[in-house]
Parts: sequence; C-alpha cells; structure tokens
Amino acid sequence: MPLSEQEQRLLDEMERHLMQNDADVVSASASRALSYRNLIYGAILVLVGLAAVIAGIALWNSILALGIGLGVAGFAAMVGGVVLATTPAKGDDAQGLPRTGTVPGKPMQGASFMDRMNDRWDRRQQGR
Repeated sequence: MPLSEQEQRLLDEMERHLMQNDADVVSASASRALSYRNLIYGAILVLVGLAAVIAGIALWNSILALGIGLGVAGFAAMVGGVVLATTPAKGDDAQGLPRTGTVPGKPMQGASFMDRMNDRWDRRQQGR
C-alpha cells in the first residue's frame, strides 16, 4: 500500500531531521570502512587455504592422514581469510570518540537501553 502525500512528506522530513541531528548515523558509515590491508591479507589467506585443500585432495589416495589434515587446515585458513577480509579497520572514529556511543565522563552502566536512548535524545535536543 503506497504512502499518502502527507505521510511521504512526514517521512522525508523525519529523514532530513535524522541526518542533520544524528551524528552517529553519519559517523557509523565511516567507522565501518573496510581496511584494504585486511582485504589483501584475507584474499591471500583464502588462496593459500584453497591451495591447501587442493593439495589435501591430491594426497587423499596416497597418504590419507596428511590429506585430511591439509584439507581441514586449508578450510580453516579460508574461513580465517574471509573473516580477516571483512573485518573493519581498527581505531576510533573520525571524531576521536570511542565507537561505543557513550559520552566521556558520563557512564550509564546501570541504565536500561531505553533510558540511555531517552537521555541521548534529551541531550541532542538541548544542544549538548
């Protein structure tokens, strides 16, 4: 069911307001950028693992234990390579704050999720 014109305008206004006032949305995309170094090392690790799996298959008939060991090690290397390649870059985001979304000097360990969200909303509305 399509949105009415009023609902569409309201949705557009909410999106604009969110993008203007919510720095977390803007910085979240930047902090999740993939590392090219991790991509390269991950791809190399996947290729080495693939070579080990192929070598394990080739050795399957002659030395069974070595073939199985190489196959398992190659598969583990390929999984590790994919995990390494998809790992985001380490470090803090561009604003110099930790990625946890907390405000320095204001710990709220005991508060519930909704309390923390309400507190963040209030701080934004007050300009802090």
